Amino acid sequence: MTKRILITGAAGYIGHQLGNRLAAHYHVIGTDIRARDDLAFPVQVLDVRDPKLARVLEEDGISHVVHLASILQASKDRARDFDIDVNGTRNVLECCTKAGVKHITVTSSGAAYGYYPDNPEWIDEQDAIRGNPEFAYSDHKRQIEELLATYRQQHPELQQLIFRPGTVLGKDTRNQITDLFMAPRILALKGSDSPFVFIWDEDVIGAMEMGLREDKSGIYNMAGDGALTMAEIAKRLNKPLLTLPVWLVKAGLQVAQWRGKPTSPAQVNFLRYRPELSNRRLKEEFGYPLAKTSAETFEYFVEANGLRR
Repeated sequence: MTKRILITGAAGYIGHQLGNRLAAHYHVIGTDIRARDDLAFPVQVLDVRDPKLARVLEEDGISHVVHLASILQASKDRARDFDIDVNGTRNVLECCTKAGVKHITVTSSGAAYGYYPDNPEWIDEQDAIRGNPEFAYSDHKRQIEELLATYRQQHPELQQLIFRPGTVLGKDTRNQITDLFMAPRILALKGSDSPFVFIWDEDVIGAMEMGLREDKSGIYNMAGDGALTMAEIAKRLNKPLLTLPVWLVKAGLQVAQWRGKPTSPAQVNFLRYRPELSNRRLKEEFGYPLAKTSAETFEYFVEANGLRR
């Protein structure tokens, strides 16, 4: 079967890189809420919640969908974020089944496991998905995964490939997490190592391309080998480590919430109980040869952005 691929969130950080790579071998189109005309494939302006997506899929004879559209940074409007994340995914699935799409790749997140003190030391894909209600991103990824599980039972004709990435880093990555590393001092919580597992953005794109090329299905964590604690990150950056008591960080988050920021004191668990993702299945069962470890991915990001003092 000649693959014809549609990418949602195609103008985004991963979406445009993946689309440019795939366009060299396949028919590729994209959708996004913003236009881009500098890519190797066309991007149509279309909200992920729009049922017109079904018509686009049908008219272009799309066989494979890559669903990347997502709210990465929570806004003050939780209902809107939920509508885009969860209802948007529901619309994509409904449109895929209506249009006869054969295969869908979805980027979930390691955040779907949740930030809990009783998380396993290394989380496997069969461990519970418990996303924290206080984190919109984590909670929505949990609900999306539950929705995907329902569709696997009701629509087995639509193959699913689900990735759960850790912290994605590349030369040009910019988000709330990279802000932590670019700060003059590295924040840590007393009594917590706060480990990060990193995955190189090129490995993310490479695994997705391999999954599409070989029509793979299943659920796989995405992470490089090993993890780095906040103390190790500070040492690699040659920056001072600022270790604060949990109560003080909670108080700061409470003040930010009073000032109208989309935060809550419970979000301190983001640094306190970070999930460490096992990549065994990605390497052994999926068969992807990771190019960089967690440490090598972080070093690449540091060197590319001149962050080491």
